[in-house]
Amino acid sequence: MNPAAPIAARPAPAPVPAHAGDLAASLGEAFRLIGRGVQDRRHGFHTPVLASLGLDGAPRARTVVLRGFDPAARSLRIHTDSRSAKCAEFAADPRASLLLYDAGAQVQLRLAGTVTLHRADALAEAAWVESREISRMCYAVEPGPGTPIAAPLPAPTDSQAGRPHFAALLLHMARLEWLWLDSAGHQRADFAWDADGRLASRWLAP
Repeated sequence: MNPAAPIAARPAPAPVPAHAGDLAASLGEAFRLIGRGVQDRRHGFHTPVLASLGLDGAPRARTVVLRGFDPAARSLRIHTDSRSAKCAEFAADPRASLLLYDAGAQVQLRLAGTVTLHRADALAEAAWVESREISRMCYAVEPGPGTPIAAPLPAPTDSQAGRPHFAALLLHMARLEWLWLDSAGHQRADFAWDADGRLASRWLAP
């Protein structure tokens, strides 16, 4: 060891976030991150995993894109092809779960609620209008999603042909489970709203 060598300074501890140990602040941070996931395509929450019950009763999960969030209504919006299996599944059983993870913030959310389907109403039309051209092209593919084909299909060229197949899904959140991973001790909490919108919050063992 060289006695003349400078001693490396220890890195300063990371600041403790305001939500640490605070149920209300943890819920507020969860909502903030969901909103960021809508706006930032690079954020982990932008592409959550949506789970449904298949028509055969087995669980089914897929990655989706988070397109909208209304914190007051506790609703999250996702776009899909109305011919997809998940539309038939939610029409039969509207219960859904959504898993979101942000590696930077070390936060995982598990949301549970029910889905409503919107195809030809004002909500669907507004969602279609705000969609980018490249996104609209996805719904113009023929035949519909999941149909067996002999070879990969060429990309469609007429985005307007996808409008009849476009649908918006609204997940109405009834429960949110928060998990924050931290070296000082993981923190997990459960937030549940009753039919009248009353909130019950509690800590859970991580």
